[in-house]
Amino acid sequence: MGRSTGFAFSFLLAFALLLAGLSPRPARACGGLFCNSSMPVNQAAERIIFSENGDGTVTAMIEIQYQGPAEQFSWVLPVPGIPDVDVSSLAAFDRLDGATNPIYQLTTNFACDSGLQGSVARGSSGPSSAGDFGADEGVTVLASGSVGPFDFKVISVDDALADPADIALMWLEDNGYDVTALGPEVLRPYLEERLNLLAFKLSKENDAGSIRPVVISYEAEQPFIPIRPTAVAANDDMGVKVFVVSGERAIPQNYKALELNEALIDWFNPNDTYNDVVSAAADEAAGQGFVTEFAGPSADFEQLIVAEWERSEWMRISSQSYARGVDLMVDVRDTFGAWDGFEDALKKAVMLPAGLSLQSLLDCPNCYADDPELVLEPATLLQSVFELVIQPMFRTEELLQSRPYLTRLYTTMSADEMTLDPAFDFNPDLDDVSNMHTAERTIECDDSWSVELPQGDIVYGSEPNVWPMSLATSEQPAARRIMQLGTSGMGEVLKDNSERIAKLIVAGDNGSGGVVRLADGGLAPAEGGDDGCGCSVPGGGVRSSSPAALLGASLLMLVLVRRRMR
Repeated sequence: MGRSTGFAFSFLLAFALLLAGLSPRPARACGGLFCNSSMPVNQAAERIIFSENGDGTVTAMIEIQYQGPAEQFSWVLPVPGIPDVDVSSLAAFDRLDGATNPIYQLTTNFACDSGLQGSVARGSSGPSSAGDFGADEGVTVLASGSVGPFDFKVISVDDALADPADIALMWLEDNGYDVTALGPEVLRPYLEERLNLLAFKLSKENDAGSIRPVVISYEAEQPFIPIRPTAVAANDDMGVKVFVVSGERAIPQNYKALELNEALIDWFNPNDTYNDVVSAAADEAAGQGFVTEFAGPSADFEQLIVAEWERSEWMRISSQSYARGVDLMVDVRDTFGAWDGFEDALKKAVMLPAGLSLQSLLDCPNCYADDPELVLEPATLLQSVFELVIQPMFRTEELLQSRPYLTRLYTTMSADEMTLDPAFDFNPDLDDVSNMHTAERTIECDDSWSVELPQGDIVYGSEPNVWPMSLATSEQPAARRIMQLGTSGMGEVLKDNSERIAKLIVAGDNGSGGVVRLADGGLAPAEGGDDGCGCSVPGGGVRSSSPAALLGASLLMLVLVRRRMR
């Protein structure tokens, strides 16, 4: 389909960068599209939640990361039409992220009669949208308003002008948006597609601590990420994490699908190696591939964003009468104070005595509860808390449950790899993907050990909790398989590294010479390896557990996924 009909919008371009604060120069608002590229930045994994709504619209929740002066915050992104704009909650991202993070768990068996027979589990998480109308030199303000801590405008640019991109940049600059780092050539392709621009600023009474995710709904057929302009400000191996709520499993339409070589992940400390393996696997796909970290029914996450007890607690608070606003404040703080927007809601409802800070009031409410100069009306506070704190979480829970399927995809990209805008489509034929990866470790009498991986290979080691394989010491590819998925079927295997990995494993390519398990259960050096006594593993090594492991493509995912019930 053409981009004119399938364009979702430039969400990733608009992610504000997390400015690292490594320079005394003032931090500015940065999105992938408009950013002062000379600023030191640290762009960690960007997070977006897409919902393909099944009615020709897409909803996107976008996390904004920013550090710097509030007056210099600005955020601009191209959008189709006039989107609905609202605010979301960082707490919602964190809860969904935590529930779907890759988890690598070892179940340990002891081979000797040492009184420790049985098994123990050792697990670790992986890396873890109307207002005034007017025109100004070819720019028309289509809509404006305020949501949460933000003021926003939606503008269009007359495409009959000699260069709409120049006019748009001039208008943005004149209206206080920092777009001087980029030339019109970056913006021009999106304006040629007759997209509008959605521009955010912080409202005057809000500071940078009020910045929170936004949610935008717009007409589109599928999620789409114009990534190319992000290269201006992207760090090497910038993480991109995408959640898609839809009718069926989401796939990278024009990017590759990656299956990782799990022998290169340190199962004792997966946090230390997982992201590096993903980055290396993406590099093997020319920087244009996604790992599917989870795919399954969204019903499995019912009450994840808002638990039933939290909903009940809000019903109690909202139906209860409070003689003093301070008492309501304490009640809300104790349950919902960690959710986005609590202090902003409080600011809208309180008038503080001279010299009293909001933090002091929160630290000791009863110290000031009877101060006649403290004004805190319960009804006003209740309304502002509902609008800024409670309702965004409720809406996110409803969004997650509005469609039957959830897919989580992850990749890393560097600037030179951002040459193709990734799009996402859907395939009802693909299996579910679990985020739980379990391997079995056996500890021998001499304290050497072996770990049988879900992919069928066995890793041997002699040092407790020291993984012998790494990207630095191994010649193994990080991607076990590189595939191109379509909207039906199982997809095309473009590169199957299973056999190569198995051969390298048997050869012990980590420098130890490798070991194999003998028929009597003992250990011996692999062919071409170092001599040994047959009872220990000098440096650790790996081998394929059986010839069946060489089949790779047909058996790889059997222990990692479960077939979705239909």
